[in-house]
Amino acid sequence: MRVAAPLKAIGSRFALPLLIIASAVLIVLNKADSGLFERIRTPFVDAVEPVLAFFARPAATLDAVTERVESAVALYAENQRLKEENQRLLHWQHAARTLLAENQRLKALLNFAPDPPASFVSARVIAHSGGSFVRSVLINAGRVDGIARGQAALAGEGLAGRIAEVGERTARVLLLTDLNSRVPVLLDTSRERAVLAGDNSERPRLLYLPARAEVKIGERVVSSGHGGVFPPNLPVGVVAAIEDGIVRVEPYVELSRLDYLRIVDYGLSGVLPQPVPPKTRERRSKSAEPEPPVEEMP
Repeated sequence: MRVAAPLKAIGSRFALPLLIIASAVLIVLNKADSGLFERIRTPFVDAVEPVLAFFARPAATLDAVTERVESAVALYAENQRLKEENQRLLHWQHAARTLLAENQRLKALLNFAPDPPASFVSARVIAHSGGSFVRSVLINAGRVDGIARGQAALAGEGLAGRIAEVGERTARVLLLTDLNSRVPVLLDTSRERAVLAGDNSERPRLLYLPARAEVKIGERVVSSGHGGVFPPNLPVGVVAAIEDGIVRVEPYVELSRLDYLRIVDYGLSGVLPQPVPPKTRERRSKSAEPEPPVEEMP
């Protein structure tokens, strides 16, 4: 035991230098003969390959089993989620069917007249107003395409404006943000009525809100149908800001990037007064002028 201790101390003292020397010898031999280590490594790998393969099989099997267990757990969780979603959908389906049946009974009771089907024309925006005090666009559809003053102009997300001027093959759309735009609207949650008024800014404001109205940021704004210009429940925008008692609405439509508009005829365009054509002054010909009376001689 006493002899082993000095040998152990000597071994631990010279182990690092011996390893460094051995590494240096191996590097020199590899530089001198690069194929020597390859000839040694290849038979060694061939010899230990069965052992490596033997130990690799359980690891691969364990990985496969782990993957299957994780997949089964994920499928179970997905199945539970789908079951819960299916229950919610069945609940809403039942509620929808109940409301549909009730709606049909109320319509029959009130002798309800359904709204006429709406027709529309798709048109391209060919010009913007280009001014600081006007918010309107010009489209390539006019009177020959069935466009009439007062029809609603919709984009994919909601209401963009209304037809203000109509030519034979072009028409001008007054946007929601224009200073002259006024749209009767309804707050979807609080059911408060107001008028959406443009002021040439990006966000029109709400006018004539009741003093007791509780307006919330993010509340949906739709057309109310009052005034007969627009039908009810057309999506307009959401309440975006309330500052100093002024309620601003962010339109659903990006009005500065309009490419196409859908001009919808709800059968209400006749409500707006149509412009009166100027009277033509008839020229009276000389032959049509009355001749002065001829006095008879006594």
